[in-house]
Amino acid sequence: MTGMLLHISTHEGARVGAALARACARAGVAWSCFLTNDGVRALADPAFVSVMKSASRVTACELSWHRHMNGAPCPAELGSQTDNSALMAEVHHVISL
Repeated sequence: MTGMLLHISTHEGARVGAALARACARAGVAWSCFLTNDGVRALADPAFVSVMKSASRVTACELSWHRHMNGAPCPAELGSQTDNSALMAEVHHVISL
């Protein structure tokens, strides 16, 4: 079971999410991330993608990705809200940004 899920649903939430991800990595806390709505735009930032490399799993909502990213290749797993639900069931804590 993963310790924390970062649920990022806004582009602005990505900055806080990246800081929390770095803190989890430093503390040895296993974490995952699900990005949806315009939060998927954070995956266009190489610094954000670099922070995500320490995650157990990073999934972007496929519908949101296609809506906001104009056909760019996604550096994360593409999934659905069903994947989001599964991730939530696997964690102790959810942080929604």
